[in-house]
Amino acid sequence: MHTPTLRSTLLAIASAAIAVAASTATLTAQAGALRAHGANADGGTTSGAAVHRQGANGNSLTRGRAATTDGQGNGAVVSGAQVTGANGGTGARAGTTSVSADGSASHKSGLSAANANGSVQSSGSATRDASGNLTQSRSTSATSNVTGNSVQSSSSYNSATGLSHSATCYNAAGAVVACR
Repeated sequence: MHTPTLRSTLLAIASAAIAVAASTATLTAQAGALRAHGANADGGTTSGAAVHRQGANGNSLTRGRAATTDGQGNGAVVSGAQVTGANGGTGARAGTTSVSADGSASHKSGLSAANANGSVQSSGSATRDASGNLTQSRSTSATSNVTGNSVQSSSSYNSATGLSHSATCYNAAGAVVACR
């Protein structure tokens, strides 16, 4: 995930949700925050929020969230956040979840964080079908700026076959080493 793109995407998602909700909704604003909610054309509700906070030492937080239902028991939520620390550390997360009236659901999310010590990226998804069968997967990679070592891991779960996990560690030269 690239942080500037994520921030733009979050703000666009939240702004779109607010614009849709504002057409038939109550719109409220506070310092650094904008929220909207109301009925939508599908017989449900739509809401959205965008928040930005700026700290005195260069810290900042930007969050966006949008949720919608259709009046038939289906719904979806998308959300994300970006943070910046005073010492240059950054972090971002985005996710989306949908639930259907038949009981099925899906979720996707990812995160990225970095500071002077290293970085981590992770993304994954999960689904549940109408019968309750589950599948899940997640991939994560992390690199130390101090040692140059890194790890790549993945996990998956299937309610029929169980859990599997793998991890591979690398030294600064890129050679595979034992994970500890």
